[in-house]
Amino acid sequence: MGFYPIFLSVVFVVQDQSPELEAMLADAASIISPIVTDYELIIVENASNDDSVLVLKALTSEQGQPNLQVYALTKEVDLDTASWVGVENALGDFVAVIDPWVDDVNFLPAMLDKAVSGADVVFATNQQKHTQSFYYQFASKTFNRLYEMLYGVNLEKDAPQYRVLNKRVINFILQHSQPSISYRHLPASGGFARINLNYNKAPLKAHQKRLGESVDRGMRILVSSTRAPMRLVTSLSLFGAVANLFYSGYVVAVAILKTDVAPGWISLSLQQSGMFFLISLVLLVLGEYILHMASLSNEGPLYFVGQEFVSVRMTHRERLNIENVGKAPTSTSIKNS
Repeated sequence: MGFYPIFLSVVFVVQDQSPELEAMLADAASIISPIVTDYELIIVENASNDDSVLVLKALTSEQGQPNLQVYALTKEVDLDTASWVGVENALGDFVAVIDPWVDDVNFLPAMLDKAVSGADVVFATNQQKHTQSFYYQFASKTFNRLYEMLYGVNLEKDAPQYRVLNKRVINFILQHSQPSISYRHLPASGGFARINLNYNKAPLKAHQKRLGESVDRGMRILVSSTRAPMRLVTSLSLFGAVANLFYSGYVVAVAILKTDVAPGWISLSLQQSGMFFLISLVLLVLGEYILHMASLSNEGPLYFVGQEFVSVRMTHRERLNIENVGKAPTSTSIKNS
């Protein structure tokens, strides 16, 4: 295990995990503290229904753990948004994001080695995953296939949640209009030097994801990533215009070559079905884009930190307190000769 002269920030998103918090953070500190000059553990408490906030307050006391920084949210948000709360408040040269139920903190030194060696982004994927519902799996595969077709990035394989980012990547994400959304895909699609690693360890606990929230999140990522949705609108409009032009030619040809066609019935039916199909697609994409634009101007913040507290003992602050222990210089009298 190597040693790296850096300041490392590690972000944990926790929810309803009060019995495991103390052991989880102590284990993380025991793994991280020997390999870096300094570190901080950032805990984003995602509006738990148990006494997690009280436990975390006790852990930040004089008798608790050092280097903890806690952000307790007032309402539950998705994992990406909660992760960004910790990332944007991190002070470290490198920032790691860990889901304590799924990701293995013991694999972090291997990721950090790649990051310090020059990779801007290091992703890690656990090969063992809990089985989700059939509907969620179908929706997830469909979304990832579509996203890969549009942007060349498969979010599940190329941009998993477990990651280590350097400050350059974080500063780049901060320039985006909605960093809590772009945080998921920009490290993989922004052109940074990245490495994808794999490991194999059974997750600590099953985590069933909610289909409705995932679909909503996926649509927001799609419309916020690029101009491709609006380009699709213009492409469909162009296709509709060209199709109508050819259809007009077809109608003219039928009128010239056929004599036994019911007056207007076939052509009217085909025209209505085809054009209503195109209009429906256009309205669908336009509706999603309008929702996105409306969220930029009307929607409030995606999260709000209700409480914020840090450990009484912060080792990096202790290192900054420099005290002169020598005697103060004394003035000497100068006599005029």
